[in-house]
Parts: sequence; structure tokens; C-alpha cells
Amino acid sequence: MTDVTLVTGDGIGPEIAEATRRCVDAAGADINWNVARAGVDVMEELGTPLPDATVESIKKTGVALKAPITTPVGTGFRSINVHLRQSLDLYACLRPCKSYEGVRSRYTDIDLVVVRENTEDCYAGVEFQKGKDDTDELVNWINEHSEKKVRGNSGITIKPISVEATERIVGFAFDYARNMGRKKVTSVHKANIMKFSDGLWLEVSREVAKKYPDIEFEDRIVDNMCMQLIQKPELYDVLVLPNLYGDIISDLCAGLVGGLGVAPGANIGEKRAIFEATHGSAPKYKDQNKVNPTALILSGVLMLRHLGKMTEADKLEAAVAAVIAEGESVTYDMKPHRDDPTAVGTREMADAIIDKMK
Repeated sequence: MTDVTLVTGDGIGPEIAEATRRCVDAAGADINWNVARAGVDVMEELGTPLPDATVESIKKTGVALKAPITTPVGTGFRSINVHLRQSLDLYACLRPCKSYEGVRSRYTDIDLVVVRENTEDCYAGVEFQKGKDDTDELVNWINEHSEKKVRGNSGITIKPISVEATERIVGFAFDYARNMGRKKVTSVHKANIMKFSDGLWLEVSREVAKKYPDIEFEDRIVDNMCMQLIQKPELYDVLVLPNLYGDIISDLCAGLVGGLGVAPGANIGEKRAIFEATHGSAPKYKDQNKVNPTALILSGVLMLRHLGKMTEADKLEAAVAAVIAEGESVTYDMKPHRDDPTAVGTREMADAIIDKMK
């Protein structure tokens, strides 16, 4: 039996967490769930949205399935999700985007994987607020040492890109491609403009690629990549990107396959991994048994593959795909019309997926 932390989240989190747990169990995965809490509900009770016990449970089990969490205003956390990624060194964000028959989309047969670096770039949190003394000092230093000048009335965000972090994430992308039988890795950048940050990213990407002669490698400038994905997504396979571009491109790719409701995600480090849907906590739908659990269930599929439970993962994904393709026992957002009276609830869709595995 494998120990896994189940973070139930808030808003719609507990509902889709329960639906996902039932589906994973029905696949025969033999999971021992360590239930933990986080978010606005626990904030009211314990004074923090992320209890130490929850973090300790993730550290102990090494694997967590996390339902959506709202970051309460004024807690000291810019984002609970970002805090977990940084504190646990979950450097790789993995977001597969795959077409499923029955999901409304302008595209078919999409099968892309976005690999996003999680720790650096503009999301590293190295920022200087307009009007502060240290910001003025930084602006003065830049203006003394650079031909390019910064206006005094500026806010500044630093964009660090390091050799070590780039080697690690690009290597992760190639290892994932090799292990999953994929053929190509595309490194995405803006090295034509940001020559010392994205330029370093591209240089390191090319060096890492030499270690994987069995995997095709190419690079694309990020704005061109956006156009390419809209025009001819079938040409791409695994994309590896710095933090900000990865955040944007992953939502673009989710749009290609029908939206965040079918977009699973994972944040993976050397020792620990958290699997989560890419959508938010949607508090207005809390306790209504209404929302689509697919993204978190598919995140459970990713988790099972991470744990080496390939048979159970394939079984669960096939059941999800079958229910979506039939289009009967699905939530309102997966019907041709959102007010379709035949739409089922979160629990009932999970029931249908479980029935497919019997």
C-alpha cells in the first residue's frame, strides 16, 4: 500500500477531492490516504491557510493529490500553490494537454505536454516596489552601470535564469519524453531580445539536448510558438519553458483541448510531488455537487503513473475517456448546452467513471 497525502482544499475542493479518491480507489491503486487541510476554511479555524501538519504530511509521504485552494487576502502568502512549490523545491510543473472525444473544442487529436520551470524567472519573487529606498538605490545603480536607463518612478521585477535550474528542467523534459515514448522536445524562449537570461536558457537547452541523441530537439521564440500552436499544434510534442512563458502557454494548450476543466497538472521535485488540477477553487459553486471533477481525476492518473502504477492509471484514464465520449453522465459544462437538464453532478459523474472500471 502506498501512502499519499490528500489535500482537500476549499471551495469546490472537498467535493472533487472525494470524487477523485473514489475513482483512484476503484482503479485498484491500493492507496493509503492521509487527509490534510488547507485554504480559507482552515484559515478561520487555525489562523493559517497552510497548517504545518499539512506540509509535514507531504514531506513524509512524498506524494500529494491536492484539490484547489484559495489564497486568503492578507495572509503573507502571495499564493499557497507558489509557496508549496518553492518550499518543497517542486521545480518541474508538468501539464499534459490531450484531446478527449466528446469535449467541445475547435481541435482534435491534440497531445502536448508542457514542462514549466517553477522556481526562477519573473515568478522568483525578487521585486522592488516603486518609491522605496532600496528601489531608488537599485535604479540609481542601474543608471550608473548601464547604457539603458530606468525611470525613477518604476517598480522592478528581477528575472533570474540560472545554468543549474535550466539544466535541471530541460533534463526533466528529455527524461519525461524518453520514459513516455515521446519523440521531440521544443525549448521555448525569447533569446532574440533577452540575450543574457533567455539566451542562457537557449544555450543550456542546446547543451542538454546533446545528451539525448534519441530525442529530436528544436527551439522556438515564444511569440512564434503561440502562433504555431494555434496553426499546427500537431507538429509539437513536449514543450519546455521558463516560468512565465510556461504559465501562459499551458493555458493556451488547455484551450486547445477544451479548457481548464480537462487540464491536469503536477509539480514535481527530486523528493516530492504534488498533483493538482490547473483550475481554481470556484467558491461560488461550493457544496452544490455541480462542478466537473475531470481535471483532478486526470491529475490522479498522472500521480498513478508517477508512482509506477501504470495499469491502474491506464484503466482510470480509459474510464474517464469513455464517460466523456458517451456524453451522458457528465456535468453541465460538458453538455452541448450548459442548461441541459440531463447534466449530472460531481458525485454522479464519478459514479459513472467507477462503473466503467467494474
